[in-house]
Amino acid sequence: MKDIDIQWHPGFIGAMNLELKENRDDLLFEKEHNLNTRPLEIDLLVIKKQAGVQINNEIGKIFRGHNILEYKSPRDDLDIDTFYKASAYASLYKSYGKTLDSIKAEDVTVSLVRKAKPYGLFRYFKEHDYLITNPYRGIYYIEGKVLFPTQVVVTRELNPIEHIWLSSLSDQLEKQRLLELLEEIGKLHGKADKEFAQSVLEVGFGANKKIVEEVIGDESMSEELLEILKPIIEPRMILAEQQVRKEDIEGTVNILRNFRHSDKEIKCAIMEQYQLSEEEAESYMK
Repeated sequence: MKDIDIQWHPGFIGAMNLELKENRDDLLFEKEHNLNTRPLEIDLLVIKKQAGVQINNEIGKIFRGHNILEYKSPRDDLDIDTFYKASAYASLYKSYGKTLDSIKAEDVTVSLVRKAKPYGLFRYFKEHDYLITNPYRGIYYIEGKVLFPTQVVVTRELNPIEHIWLSSLSDQLEKQRLLELLEEIGKLHGKADKEFAQSVLEVGFGANKKIVEEVIGDESMSEELLEILKPIIEPRMILAEQQVRKEDIEGTVNILRNFRHSDKEIKCAIMEQYQLSEEEAESYMK
């Protein structure tokens, strides 16, 4: 079953920008990079501006000049076909260099990112003599018959403090983790950082509604943390109120029609009851 209405990919882009914040000035981020003119998109392309730059974040240790990242939300499969698709995207990207072999194969990496460990994919790797190493918590290097240096990042296994942004892209957040995320967002100052963090928070809010309601209802919540949630909470509350109002008006129209009132009488009634303009009232009469 696919995730519905939760914008996981913008959250992933925001999380990666914050994960690699220390080296952001050294990197170029291209979300949904188009391959040729066809509808083939790399989720995230990260390019080093200078070859010698060392990435401090563990996820970026494998990075070379051109780095293709494929993200899967919690309910999407990360399987052998995803692995080959990402490798194919990397191959196409390499082949589209400005001149012949201008992008070297050894200068391209592939990263596959998902919350849970893909046991089926790892079983395939072992059965087909790939070598899997685990240099950092939650990070697995795939070696052997790969076209490009490849890693699988299991966000649930990452250190939750060091990688709070990626590990927060989950549909199973605990209340304490959500509070820690809010506190971390409160430490940010730059406009771009705050926008990236809001994308992550949107995912946390949308995928963990019960915990969010618990957090919002917590009387011990500080004003600072509530202020961080405000841009997300208020639009949803307004939308919910509008939906209730719409349902109320439609219900009134149906009741009056059942009692054989004319459309003219109904329109006048809902204009008076709900303070609608004539144009607004007419939209409910269709």
